[in-house]
Amino acid sequence: MSTMTATSSGKAGGMTKDERFVIFASSLGTVFEWYDFYLYGSLAGIIGAQFFSEYPPATRDIFALLAFAAGFLVRPFGAIVFGRVGDIVGRKYTFLVTILIMGLSTFIVGLLPNAATIGIAAPIILIGLRLLQGLALGGEYGGAATYVAEHSPHGKRGYYTSFIQTTATLGLFLSLLVILFTRTILGEPEFAAWGWRIPFLLSVVLLGVSVVIRLKLNESPVFQKMKDEGKGSKAPLTEAFANWSNAKIVILALIGGVMGQGVVWYTGQFYALFFLQSILKVDGYTANLLIAWSLLFGTGFFIVFGALSDKIGRKPIILAGCLIAALTFFPIFKMITSNANPALEKAIESVKVEVVADPKGCGDLFNPVGTRVFSAPCDTARAYLSQQSVKYSTSYGAAGSGVKVVVNGKDIAYADAKASNPAVLAAVQAAGYPKAGDAGIVKMSHPLDIFKPQIAAIIGLLFVLVIYVTMVYGPIAAMLVELFPTKIRYTSMSLPYHIGNGWFGGLLPATSFAIVASTGDIYAGLWYPIIFAAITAVVGFFFLPETKDVDITK
Repeated sequence: MSTMTATSSGKAGGMTKDERFVIFASSLGTVFEWYDFYLYGSLAGIIGAQFFSEYPPATRDIFALLAFAAGFLVRPFGAIVFGRVGDIVGRKYTFLVTILIMGLSTFIVGLLPNAATIGIAAPIILIGLRLLQGLALGGEYGGAATYVAEHSPHGKRGYYTSFIQTTATLGLFLSLLVILFTRTILGEPEFAAWGWRIPFLLSVVLLGVSVVIRLKLNESPVFQKMKDEGKGSKAPLTEAFANWSNAKIVILALIGGVMGQGVVWYTGQFYALFFLQSILKVDGYTANLLIAWSLLFGTGFFIVFGALSDKIGRKPIILAGCLIAALTFFPIFKMITSNANPALEKAIESVKVEVVADPKGCGDLFNPVGTRVFSAPCDTARAYLSQQSVKYSTSYGAAGSGVKVVVNGKDIAYADAKASNPAVLAAVQAAGYPKAGDAGIVKMSHPLDIFKPQIAAIIGLLFVLVIYVTMVYGPIAAMLVELFPTKIRYTSMSLPYHIGNGWFGGLLPATSFAIVASTGDIYAGLWYPIIFAAITAVVGFFFLPETKDVDITK
């Protein structure tokens, strides 16, 4: 780890012109990279219809989501590849390469013929482009964060790097705005047919702007000084991960910092959106607007907590965010339900639904990657109830008995393995469960509907979740940079960051919903982020060092 001694390089006053340009150029490019990366997730349904059209709708959606997940899974490999290049060649040229790969991959998706035109080649090329996006993002963040930190005066690294921390949220926000604007202008039929390509094609403009600006940057002074003195690493991967003294810090950074940060971030920004749409049955337009407003109100707090970490330390803010989130996720999501879909909340409390079947016919419904196909009536019944957001329990009948769903004491036979069952649906709705589009479910017809009490309450709760995100994410870049020496910093910090965010965070929505389906409890998926955030709070408290006074020039 870097020497824990304050440097004398700090300076009073605000940012210089050069410092502002460094932050602007690094952050702008990273915003555009996140914009490119999140476009796919926002349009996964349409992309599935375009590129996996030869499959049934359910299978099509699974493949689309798996292609989306592929981008997360390869991020750590991108961190290793580009981290090594960044520690040998330099920060500037490495994140120039990553933005070119990301921008061109995204642009080509906008041009790519669909499966109806070129057959199986379409999904194969699409997945290949998605993998390239993940690899590029794996190299981008570490380069941008390291570059800005190495330009920052001592005592202001948390503040300066916090601008990089806003980029993921701003990239998501920008992608949502472009998609909403294009959809509004073209209308849904035209957008689904061809208009979805416009946001992807627009990325080439963003790419051009980013490359022109980044070409004007100089190499990081800390890295350049080390290179001029001949002190750079010739084998950063070996020094970073084969040397136990450094590998131990990598592991601590992951478990005691980034793992909890990743699950808190993805819960506040992505699982919240999924929860609104898929579980509470809020329409997509309303759900996206609710999230967009919460991001708009909350994004500035990345900078607030980054600056605060310069005064009180990175560790207390990050760990406090993890701990508070773990303690309050359940009540916050329950309050979101009571405001967004009060009829569902009432039904969960008052309607008793039970699946009764031979225990030999009931399997495990845990299906985080969506590849399993359930055919036994017991399994299809439970999967169907979970898709309708119905809370259920499972009881076991006599051996060889059929499957029945009991709704408030009334038996409904479930003898076949159909994906839907009108009798069951009618029974749960008659008992009080709402259906999508019911009048009681929150709906926004205009962005300024935020002044309605029900909508304001939901945005307020989502805003609290975003505050947790800013607490854990605002100081994390500075902390990761300060944990590792200059010659292997890019490599060392990138890997734990992308495992924590790409794997623990990126797979959270699918895994949490799989837990919901397995348990019949719409809130059970929250145990995933709660457990990992709590582990990080404990491990970080006892083992993770404070870093704010580190001299990163060594």
